[in-house]
Amino acid sequence: MVDLITQSAFGEVATLLVLAALVGLAGMILRQPLIVSFIAVGLIAGPSALGIVRSNDQIRLLSELGVAVLLFLVGIKLDVKLIRSIGSVALWTGLGQVAFTSIFGYLIGLVLGLGHITSLYVAVALTFSSTIIIVKLLSDKREIDSLHGQIALGFLIVQDLVVVLAMIVLSAIGIGASAEGNKGAGGSVPLALASGLALVALVVLFVRYAADQLTERLARQPELLVTFAIAQAAVFAAVGDAVGLGKEVGGLLAGVSLASTPYRETLSARLAPVRDFLLLFFFIALGATLDLSLLGAYSTAAIIFSIFVLVGNPAIVLAIMGVMGYRKRTSFLAGLTVAQISEFSLIFVAMGVSLGHVEPAALGLVTMVGLVTIAASTYMITYSHQLYALCEPVLGVFERRTTPRETGAVGEHRGARYTVLIFGLGRFGTAIGVRLRNRGIRALGVDFNPLVVRRSRELGLDAEFGDATDAEFIADLPLRSADWIVCTVPAHLTGLSHEDTQSTVIQLTRAAGYQGRIAVTSHSAKDTERLVQAGAGVVLEPFQDAADRAVEILCGSKQQERPNMGPMEPDEEEVRNEEETEPRITQR
Repeated sequence: MVDLITQSAFGEVATLLVLAALVGLAGMILRQPLIVSFIAVGLIAGPSALGIVRSNDQIRLLSELGVAVLLFLVGIKLDVKLIRSIGSVALWTGLGQVAFTSIFGYLIGLVLGLGHITSLYVAVALTFSSTIIIVKLLSDKREIDSLHGQIALGFLIVQDLVVVLAMIVLSAIGIGASAEGNKGAGGSVPLALASGLALVALVVLFVRYAADQLTERLARQPELLVTFAIAQAAVFAAVGDAVGLGKEVGGLLAGVSLASTPYRETLSARLAPVRDFLLLFFFIALGATLDLSLLGAYSTAAIIFSIFVLVGNPAIVLAIMGVMGYRKRTSFLAGLTVAQISEFSLIFVAMGVSLGHVEPAALGLVTMVGLVTIAASTYMITYSHQLYALCEPVLGVFERRTTPRETGAVGEHRGARYTVLIFGLGRFGTAIGVRLRNRGIRALGVDFNPLVVRRSRELGLDAEFGDATDAEFIADLPLRSADWIVCTVPAHLTGLSHEDTQSTVIQLTRAAGYQGRIAVTSHSAKDTERLVQAGAGVVLEPFQDAADRAVEILCGSKQQERPNMGPMEPDEEEVRNEEETEPRITQR
């Protein structure tokens, strides 16, 4: 039946899509990103397994379009203003990781007998981390705005710049190789350089005089804007390929041409599904070229390189961030995000294969490393907080005695006296802090999101960046003067369950010598009972109370009265609307 369906190109593609959906579902159950599933589809559909892939030209065309769209989305993120705003930690840590991985990866390749050129290609390929995976996992954990999440995004920007330079260097090498082989005008170095300068000049002129106006007009029809973006990526890729620069550099320049427009985020969001769909065919084409029987010769090298990426990349990030004055926890969580290679690694080596610099077996080696590191790092990032708890005793060597980059209560608020300490400055925590301030009660808020800390300070609250599950940080807080500790930290900021997060705060504050009362939040009756047993003096149930108040208002049994307290800060109005009443409490 399968052979009958796959006799036509349409039936073949339909079969591949069904296979991709099934393998993707299995990958989702195993909490693996789509990249792993797509590579697996290519291997299963390739000649080493089911042998479904026969329409090589059609699949190659779709894969090339997918690469052009992927690099277009990389280019659209390279806004000049954004590049200028890169912090020193992202710059130096990103460059340090790239240099460390390249140098030591190259040396490892030589020791394994891969040869100079192959070792260089593999080493550079190992420097790229997957933007798709990191952003997706951090977003799912709601850590994209945390300090380590922001630093990780900085890494990605630096690595994207390295990708651009690497692609340009490869294109230049390809031009030289074509010229030496006398392959026609397309391989002419002067023509390619002149064409490249002309493309860059066209991008500059387009950005300055046409990009904003054109995209604004096209944005009135969102479908037309997306069609234009894909057309721009395809045309630039085709021109780049025609003049010898390569489709990859053309796609990058197309993205850069729209990077400064106000619609770049909209384009990124709308093109992401198109990119993922087309990249499926890139990985299918990749898998169809791999002979699994030949990969055994590189199994030892793949294991060694995988361990190097999984351990070495996070270690260098830990070392650099430690020297720059960050806490070991922040350094560890940020370092885990570079413990894998990306789809760019495969594209980079594939370019080397097309240029004749490396054998196809090198692409198989990098593919194996990609499968291992992407699969392993997904679990490492997902369970990063639990992994930190296991590794914490040996991470002290990566932290300075003082951590000036993460100034906490030990610095600005040493010796200060606070009646209430609030862990978690979300809507509920901020609402509590605002009301305490209005009553003249001094409160210190603590949160692990630097943006939240900044917002709280703008509201006039005393706030510090810190981790509620870090024993050393807890011990440095002004606990002796506090009568109350209030913990409203949501579970997703710690990697623990909600109950475990609150219990950890209770245990750490008691271990640090705190003798006052502790109030924690609960979202279920079961958690309330357990938290009381864990030592909470008061358990707040804001969601239950909000429901009770809503029913009272809807039934008209109680008029909603608000005292005139004068003008409020912007965010205070939002928290007042949601957290107006005294919360339901359970006391021990």
